[in-house]
Parts: sequence; structure tokens; C-alpha cells
Amino acid sequence: MKNTPADTRPTPRPVAIVTGGLRGLGLAIAQQLARDGFDLAVIDLPEPGPETDATLAPLAEAGARFRYYALDISDIARHGPTLAQIHSDFGAVACLVNNAGIAARPLTDILALEPAAFDRSLDVNLRGTFFLTQAFAKLLLDAPEPAPRVYRSIVIVTSIAAEMVSTDRSQYCISKSALSMVTRLFAARLAPHGVHVHEVRPGFIQTDMTASAGTETIDRWIAEGRVPVPRWGLPQDVGEVVSTLACGRMPYTTGQPFWVAGGLNITRAT
Repeated sequence: MKNTPADTRPTPRPVAIVTGGLRGLGLAIAQQLARDGFDLAVIDLPEPGPETDATLAPLAEAGARFRYYALDISDIARHGPTLAQIHSDFGAVACLVNNAGIAARPLTDILALEPAAFDRSLDVNLRGTFFLTQAFAKLLLDAPEPAPRVYRSIVIVTSIAAEMVSTDRSQYCISKSALSMVTRLFAARLAPHGVHVHEVRPGFIQTDMTASAGTETIDRWIAEGRVPVPRWGLPQDVGEVVSTLACGRMPYTTGQPFWVAGGLNITRAT
């Protein structure tokens, strides 16, 4: 992987890890972090090669050093070695963005959901994210005290499904709802050590994942005014919120959700 040499920089850039960073929300998050001054360790499933290099090339164009690491986050035994390699490549890491996850496919009524589909969703979305966060948090606490200007954070990307019910994707809703609690647990544990933990809840965002379930219903909801900001969200909408948090521009917040949903979560009387 091509990188901008560290010794050409007048000042070091903070480093962020982004899981699920090769497409969709993860790629948009990585690109925005690069524009905002971060170097990137990008994690996703495919093995590295010309395609991953081409996908991530815009990070270098934004001035970032980057490396790509192939990892299935449900493979917990590989968390430690991967984080150790990232530390060897970059040094101290300031931010972990937990974006990797799988959708509920095919959509299945809650009364017909099979244990294998339930277990797979929780293995990746919940168990993998929890233990990667745990391993990263331990590294932060074991590291020397950072310079005062270094903002350390963990951002967990959940979904509107953390609160809004959808009975044909129950395993996904359960995994995202549980991640909301994971955010609060780590926020409470790490706040005394100067580490902030944030939750970001995307709404209807135009990605391959949402397209795979069909867009007709959401198009109709937008047309009917159920989304106060009457459009689909874009991956960069999420990227800008995540980067704002990672940059420390919300320094007196931790453990609470940031909705990126065009007002979909507003409760209405009529």
C-alpha cells in the first residue's frame, strides 16, 4: 500500500481506524477524516490488491497516509494482532470508528427467523464490534499519556434501527439496539481517562446496503413527508458527523446518539 512518508510532514496527523471502510458509509467516513487531517487504517473483508488500492487512492489525494488491513471483525482472535500491526505501522491511534456490519438479508419475518441468521448478525454487528472496542480501549489505557491536544475517541455507527422497530429485520434491530448500550457502557468506563465514545445513527442513506432491500417504500415515505428533510441521506452526511466527533468538536459530549436521519426520529402527534 502506498503511503505518504511520515518524515515529510511538518506535524504528525492523528490516526483513525475505520472498519468496513471500502465502500458506502465507511468509505465516506474515511474520506472525510482524511480531508479533516487524519491518517487512516482501513479495515474490511477483501484481501489487499489493486482494487483496494484504487478504492482508497482518494485518501492520499486528501493528504493522508493510509494502510489497508483485511479482517473479519467477527474473528476475535485476530483483533489483537491487527491492532498491533496498525500500531507498528502508524504509532499511537487516536480514534476507532466501528462502522463494519451486515444487513438483515433476506428480509425475514420475526416469526420465521432462523437461529443461524440471528447468530451471524450478532456475531458481526454486536460481538465483533464489542470486542474490537474492548481491545482498542485497552490499548488506549495502556499507552503513555497523550499530548493535551490529542482528542481520543471511539465512534460506533449504529442505525435508526437501534430505536425504530422493523419486524422483518429483527436481528439487525436487536444488534443495533445493543450497540447503543455498548456505547454508553464504554463511555462511562472511559470518560475518566479522557476517551469519548459516541454513537451515530444513520437513517435512510443511499448505499449498496439499502439498495439491496429495495427503495420503493422509503421513496414513498419521503414523498409523503415522513422524513422532514425530504431526501435520501448521503454517505457524506454521515462522514461529516463522524469526523466532527472524531476531531473533538463536541468535547462535552459522550455516550449519546447523534441521529443523521433528516428528522425521521421526530415524534409527531399527527
